Amino acid sequence: MIAAAPLAVSLGDPAGIAPEVIAQSWAERSSAQLSPFFVVGGAQVLRAAAASRGIDLPIALIASPDEAVHAFANALPVLGLEDCAFVPGAPTSEGARLAFHSLTRATDLAKTGTAGAIITGPIAKSKLAQVGFTQPGQTEFVADACGVAWQDAVMMLAGPSLRTVPLTVHVALSAVPALVTRDLIERKARIVARALIRDFGLSTPRIAITGLNPHAGEDGRMGREEIEVIVPAIAALQAEGLAVTGPHPADALFAQNERTRFDVALCMYHDQALIPIKTLDFDQGVNVTLGLPIVRTSPDHGTAFGIAGKGIASANAMIAALRMAGECAHRRLGHPV
Repeated sequence: MIAAAPLAVSLGDPAGIAPEVIAQSWAERSSAQLSPFFVVGGAQVLRAAAASRGIDLPIALIASPDEAVHAFANALPVLGLEDCAFVPGAPTSEGARLAFHSLTRATDLAKTGTAGAIITGPIAKSKLAQVGFTQPGQTEFVADACGVAWQDAVMMLAGPSLRTVPLTVHVALSAVPALVTRDLIERKARIVARALIRDFGLSTPRIAITGLNPHAGEDGRMGREEIEVIVPAIAALQAEGLAVTGPHPADALFAQNERTRFDVALCMYHDQALIPIKTLDFDQGVNVTLGLPIVRTSPDHGTAFGIAGKGIASANAMIAALRMAGECAHRRLGHPV
């Protein structure tokens, strides 16, 4: 299965585990059935990171993405000459600058269609901020580059066992109740439904919406958000023809027998969505940004500076992110996967 254009991978922080798991992913390209991909910058970093895992990594320097497909079978294609020293576990401004430039160019290539999708390596936001990165994270950066409002760039965590979407993301728990509104629930549910149809091939996505409070409020005994906000939002979505259910008590929704009843869970806050997927699919979780004109995925883990260069970081999440990006890009062309 090959996307129309090769996939662009941004390097992530070169002091983290991204370079080594990218190299490992290329080494497993055949068994993992990955679409051709190329990395933007960091050839020296990638070669050194691969060596730290005992991988003899051939690299093909390419001048344009269209060269990647031919080169991919025998070498990891790398676009551009920008590089830095490989010092695992020790992030630097030089490395942050390389990560920033890699992300910027990879995003531009996906926007123009020269790349079929973008897969972003994990970054250190504090270091990036020192070299001019102004967004809270890569999701917001890509959204801005695509002209999409941040609230319409929806984060979905996807693994073999579960898909979840947090309604609110990086905010204090005390701020969540005021942010849970009918408009936000309806808006995100529509974006999720469209994306699951377009990018994941589900004809009628089943969306389970959680409650905010314990036991989904228990008829108002533990809070009225379900009665006043969540139930009316669900009713409005159902009236539009969406296969939406809830509000479900979050403590029971993710049991094995319950997970077969829905395709994605729309959760009220960050930990409600991320704890179950990281428990079930930690090494294979993918962060997918829904609602964009391009396909963007990322492994659902951070830079992991503490284990970088030690040869022990799992590449499974990066492999899953690459595979998912290729499949979504393929479906956007109207081809079955």
